[in-house]
Amino acid sequence: MSVTSPTHTQRVVEVTEADLPLHCPMPADSMWCGHPRVFLPVQETGEALCPYCGTLYRLKNWDAKSHKNH
Repeated sequence: MSVTSPTHTQRVVEVTEADLPLHCPMPADSMWCGHPRVFLPVQETGEALCPYCGTLYRLKNWDAKSHKNH
C-alpha cells in the first residue's frame, strides 16, 4: 500500500494584530481579485478559514485566556 500526498496544499498565513480587521484576500495578496472580500474573525479563536479559497489564517501570539467571552 502506498500513501500519496494531496494534490492541493492548504495555504496557511500568519497574521498580527496590525492586520486586523482581517480580510481575505489581503491587499498584498497576488490573488487580491480572486474572490469577493470577506472579513474573518481570527481574533475570536486565533484561527480563521476563508470560505472562498480555503486559506487558513493564524493570529500570531494569540492567547485564549485573554480572548474568552465575558
